[in-house]
Amino acid sequence: MNGAVERINDLNTIFFPKLGLKFHIDPTAFHIGNVAIQWYGIIITIGLILALVYCMPKMKRFGLDADRTIDAVIGGVLGGIVGARVYYVIWKWDDYQRDTLGETLKAMINTRNGGLAIYGGLIGAVLVGFIICKIRKVKVLPMLDITVIGFLIGQGIGRWGNFVNQEAFGTNTDNFLGMTGGRIQDTILAQTQIGGDMYNNGLATMLWEKPVHPCFLYESVWCLLGFVVLAFWSKRRKYDGQLLLMYMAWYGAERFVVEGLRTDSLMLGNMRVSQALSAIIFVTSVILQIIFFFRRRRDPESFVLYASTEESRLLIEEGRRKRMGMTGSDAMIMADDEDDDVGILPPEDDDDDDDVGILPPEDDDDEEVTEAVEEKAEEVTEAVEEKAEEVTEAVEEKAEEVTEAVEEKAEEVTEAVEEKAEEVISEAEDKYEQLAEAVDEKLTGGRGKSSHNKKKRRK
Repeated sequence: MNGAVERINDLNTIFFPKLGLKFHIDPTAFHIGNVAIQWYGIIITIGLILALVYCMPKMKRFGLDADRTIDAVIGGVLGGIVGARVYYVIWKWDDYQRDTLGETLKAMINTRNGGLAIYGGLIGAVLVGFIICKIRKVKVLPMLDITVIGFLIGQGIGRWGNFVNQEAFGTNTDNFLGMTGGRIQDTILAQTQIGGDMYNNGLATMLWEKPVHPCFLYESVWCLLGFVVLAFWSKRRKYDGQLLLMYMAWYGAERFVVEGLRTDSLMLGNMRVSQALSAIIFVTSVILQIIFFFRRRRDPESFVLYASTEESRLLIEEGRRKRMGMTGSDAMIMADDEDDDVGILPPEDDDDDDDVGILPPEDDDDEEVTEAVEEKAEEVTEAVEEKAEEVTEAVEEKAEEVTEAVEEKAEEVTEAVEEKAEEVISEAEDKYEQLAEAVDEKLTGGRGKSSHNKKKRRK
């Protein structure tokens, strides 16, 4: 059989035939007494911790006070875990229903072997986080913007728990990334039998002898790439909620494709629930982004980031002063009295260079300050160029007006001078004639006139 692999009897063996990679991984990492600690839970915890490590220092960039948001973060984590499990159990109720209520509850809360649905986790986290944000007076959209970046970190790392458990795999493939394993082969053999999940979902032709799509790997790489994209864009976002919409489109597109490859989809009739939900999320996100894009072009002033508002700065400053040991009333008095009432300039002995998030945390001060300076320099340069063009045009227009006025005045003066000169010459000639006649009369005793007239006639 083309691309066939041998039967793997060791359940803990994972094999990538075309890559020549083979791993032996026991899903149980270690035991504490009689309690088995699974790699699945450890990996998810690592993803959660890394998400928190990245997101918490970035709260100021989004105009949020870390002390206020920590409550929403903790509530969101707990809500996400409960939501992910409840969502999965609802769609797989037959697998968890037992003879007694106690046994049913025990099966429901046992998550060490998997059984968490990401969309249930997202719904639970957002719902609980939203309630706590309202109680703690934390703006929801900026909080969601930073939260979805953390989601991508957690999802990108958490998917490797599926790798250890050999679950959430796809259909048969000849792809060079195709994988197989002892548990994968056993699952295919069991579920393609009459009454099995794969058989009931139209996947009875699945072959254990062939590799399957490593769906965990596709989603992990896509989510980590999405983290890079959203982290980069977070410094350039145009309005609160933009990163949330970008996440919805990014993850929705990937999940729609990958869900179509999986063999363990939650089904509603013949419809894959997560695939249908992904399509709705993607389309909704794209439509909203287009609407907000054109609205912002028409009215940019209505899309002001919360981090740029006075409310955000005052709340962060109040939180900073409380951490310094001030009471709430003292913090408000100091906020009113001091020159630095919004914490733009921290005290000299404060190691935090930017307590309100106008400048980024120390780990990326240089980069963000440089970007801010470059953006401001570009704005100033554009403004100066526009003003210079306006001044130049005004000067040229005024120069043309002055030149025309001078030319008109010069013409008038020239004409006046010429007329005056003619009058003076005419008067001078008359005077000369009168004087000459008088002289002639004196010299000739009355004959000068006729003598002068003769001279004139001779002339």
